[in-house]
Amino acid sequence: MKHDDIAQFLAQHPDFFEQHPELLAALNLPHPQNGQAISLVERQSMILRNRIGALEARIAQMTRHGAENDVIADKLVQWSRALLLEGDPARLPQVLLEQLLAVFSVPHGALRVWEVQPQYAGLPCAAPVSEDAKRLAASMAAPFCGANVGFEAADWMQAQAGAVQSLAMLPLRVGARPQAFGLLVLGSPDKERFQTGMGTAFLARIAELASAALARLGPPAAR
Repeated sequence: MKHDDIAQFLAQHPDFFEQHPELLAALNLPHPQNGQAISLVERQSMILRNRIGALEARIAQMTRHGAENDVIADKLVQWSRALLLEGDPARLPQVLLEQLLAVFSVPHGALRVWEVQPQYAGLPCAAPVSEDAKRLAASMAAPFCGANVGFEAADWMQAQAGAVQSLAMLPLRVGARPQAFGLLVLGSPDKERFQTGMGTAFLARIAELASAALARLGPPAAR
């Protein structure tokens, strides 16, 4: 019989060693690390221990990620509370940005909104924005994270040269409307803080909340 035939036979007869228990003690296999001969039962025990160890490591990782998500969710609630408590629309952009940077420990940030009502045109967040930046915001279906390669939005943060190595750009829009009315930018000197491929679920929630809060600055038809 060939090796494949034996393997197929054992797979089709899982009770074979129950009918021939004496073979379990007679069969020896090489140890996977030192090459010494060990019994089949001991080898199976090692495989099971390795599988249990891998499962425990995975559970520990899932628990750690769950704890990290809980911390982020608490911070999101804290920031949202600050937005709800601010009753002056003119102060809302400043409160939104300052609290966001403080709660999430982000070193740099900036906010721009366009097509605001006349009474809010003098706010820092309503400073002129190029058409390229507006088109970029409109083209983003989700927050962008990555290296700062000279984005115009990075200059809004007025940080020292080289201080912003990575950034996140969050387009602001009302609901599912394709046209964005603003852009929220977060920056860090850490190249790994906002990296391409990282999860953006919480950033998307931040963008939704910021959009809902800042929509009142625009004309009623845009809400």
